Amino acid sequence: MDNHAYTHLVRRLEIDSNIGPSAFRTKVALISVAAYVALFGVLAAVAALLYFGFTSARAHHSTSNTIRIAIAAAAMLPIFFVVLRFFFMRLPAPEGRSVSRKEAPKLFETLDKMRAKLNGPLIHHVVIDDEYNAAIAQVPRFGLFGRHTNYLILGLPYLLGVSPKEMFATIAHEYGHLCGNHGKFGAWVYRQRRVFGALHDQVQHSAQNGAFDAMLNGALARFMPYYNAYTFVLSRQDEYEADRTATALVGATANASGLIRDALLGKWIHQEFWPRLFRQADLAMRPSFMPFHAMKTAFKASYEQWATKEGLKAAWMQKSDLHDTHPCLRDRVEATGEVPTLPPCVEITAAEALMGGPFTKILIDEFDQRWWSRQRPEWEARCKYATRSRSRLKELTSKPLEQLPIQDLQEYAFLTAEFASESAAKPILEHLLKQPSGPFPRASFIYGRILLSEDNPRGLDYLETAATNDRQAIEDAAHIGFYYLLRKEGEYSAEKWWNKIWSLAEE
Repeated sequence: MDNHAYTHLVRRLEIDSNIGPSAFRTKVALISVAAYVALFGVLAAVAALLYFGFTSARAHHSTSNTIRIAIAAAAMLPIFFVVLRFFFMRLPAPEGRSVSRKEAPKLFETLDKMRAKLNGPLIHHVVIDDEYNAAIAQVPRFGLFGRHTNYLILGLPYLLGVSPKEMFATIAHEYGHLCGNHGKFGAWVYRQRRVFGALHDQVQHSAQNGAFDAMLNGALARFMPYYNAYTFVLSRQDEYEADRTATALVGATANASGLIRDALLGKWIHQEFWPRLFRQADLAMRPSFMPFHAMKTAFKASYEQWATKEGLKAAWMQKSDLHDTHPCLRDRVEATGEVPTLPPCVEITAAEALMGGPFTKILIDEFDQRWWSRQRPEWEARCKYATRSRSRLKELTSKPLEQLPIQDLQEYAFLTAEFASESAAKPILEHLLKQPSGPFPRASFIYGRILLSEDNPRGLDYLETAATNDRQAIEDAAHIGFYYLLRKEGEYSAEKWWNKIWSLAEE
């Protein structure tokens, strides 16, 4: 199913779910149950064939029949185990630093009160990771059987960036996915999405190992788009339900403020904080500051950079898409009854309120040490590369463009874009792209990206040229053009571009 057909299916299902929410939930349940019945049916059928085959062989006492049936049974055994392994397939537990009640008593007291108020299930584990996010994950203990373990995942950057009330709202939202009849059913559907997705990935990797794996892969390839569409629409509904839980628990103002901060600060961290830190690798063998130690100060000092009316307006204009079950910022905030308002600067962070100052410092030290241990080899290699590249760029700059061979001209353009700016590389790229010895897919890609950043639609032509001549450029070209057209012309043009560029991968 292509993107256009999938989009049409989701839009139709959204209408169905709004007209009859209860009936739609029943359909999702029936689809999920039908998938299990089909798999159990295959398992039972193969087991029955094996049993009756061997029983018949023993009854007839025929050596030739026994051999034939044994061979047939042996051929069926892989089918049996392929399906059986699905039912006992284990999903990985969330990664992160486990936190005990003794280390963060205030956090666990808050969770206890929330559980009592919402009459929800126990949170078995709390883990801290390095993402600007918070979530709850349920991991089945024995594949599809047995009870599941609930994990609360809190990102350390998130704890250092939001206020205590905003964190309470986020935790309440996530916890709301597990509470009540809708919450329990939604959590079950979410687990099944993970299980079926993991099964599909596993079968895709083993599709060449046998005929049955290939057949199962084909069946899942046809089933998964429909299953994902139905469960996506249901999960989107449940996001609003979870937001209502958060609003009821901490108030609409705190919930809306947290949602807006997530959109603005989260984008700033991704586009400014981490790139600014990694740019230091071009100049020094070690960063001047460690990321997690710097976060609270950086978030506060940069408040006027990310908490802007322009940034809020841009975030407010974004529409809900089909790649994330969470609705867009505007839909979620309006559902709380609040208006778009810039969140205040945080004085006391959620980390300080829920973890305490001493334990927060322990976590920061641990995460910085782990980060530098992972990043040090790459950082030092980048520093050496940057030193060599700047020396080479200085050498190339001293020569006129017309005197540079094609290979040196390409190197000059790419190094200028990387170590000076893309705007500085623009005239070099224009000169390169006029040369008759092309195509130059990487140069076309960078030049197309520059033109689109200037709101020049000719950039799409260059992105298409890059994708046509370099398969590795297809994904990035598809994304850049998609979001440009989505902003400029709307969803239809963006989807048309997406399908057009990805069709190049099939040629």
